[in-house]
Amino acid sequence: MKNLTTTVIFNREVAPGYLRMRVMAPDLKAQVQPGQFVMLRVRKGTVPFLRRPFGIFDIGQLPPENGNAEPLDYLELLYRVVGEGTALMAGLREGDPVEVLGPLGNGFNLRIPAGDVVLVAGGVGVAPLLTSARAFAASHNVELLLGGKTRDDILAVEDFKAAHVPVRVSTEDGSEGVRGLVTQLLAGRLREGRPALVAACGPMPMLRAVRDVCRDAQVPLQVSLESLMGCGVGACLGCMVKGAAHTEEHPQLLSVCKDGPVFDGDALAW
Repeated sequence: MKNLTTTVIFNREVAPGYLRMRVMAPDLKAQVQPGQFVMLRVRKGTVPFLRRPFGIFDIGQLPPENGNAEPLDYLELLYRVVGEGTALMAGLREGDPVEVLGPLGNGFNLRIPAGDVVLVAGGVGVAPLLTSARAFAASHNVELLLGGKTRDDILAVEDFKAAHVPVRVSTEDGSEGVRGLVTQLLAGRLREGRPALVAACGPMPMLRAVRDVCRDAQVPLQVSLESLMGCGVGACLGCMVKGAAHTEEHPQLLSVCKDGPVFDGDALAW
């Protein structure tokens, strides 16, 4: 884990309300595990008071230039403008300073049996799945099922295709792909054959539905949870969820930032 004071390379809108931001991340590439996240501070001061958590969309290297003898690591985030912090992020430009803490949390477990891997994403939940798709694709056939309310919520399709990951799309209004929910896509895909794993990220109602589909089909599931976080390291207890063994007499509370954000589907109280 590092706390980097770094600079923005670019910050571009890729769909209405969605942006991709790339920042310099010296010596970070080797540390990142697929599915981890970072905490971002967009400016000094107390407004906004807390950093914001973001799944790592991409991590890579820029070729040597301007006299640099070595490649330069970069980190890329895919985010939606939803409040004060992300609105400030959207205003950042090339060369602006940002502070990045990470990588944080536990990523996807890549040690799974042979077979297909089906990734399921809802909207900006696709963000932590690109690096995961590349990692799983080293030894498995991987495909992505991507859902959104409208075509504006369908993100990063070309990035997955460039990684040789086939993509199936659904939208609730039918403006892109097939009409319906991504969980309907998943149910249809599981009828075609049982994969080794389903890995999903998106809103909690979507993840609950994914869990139900996978439970009925007896397919292993890993989920990446989205949560508001105060610290990102498990100290503030601001992102707790109930574990599968939780009871009022014997509570089992898990921290999304420290115990997750990726959990086995059977580890949570749905």
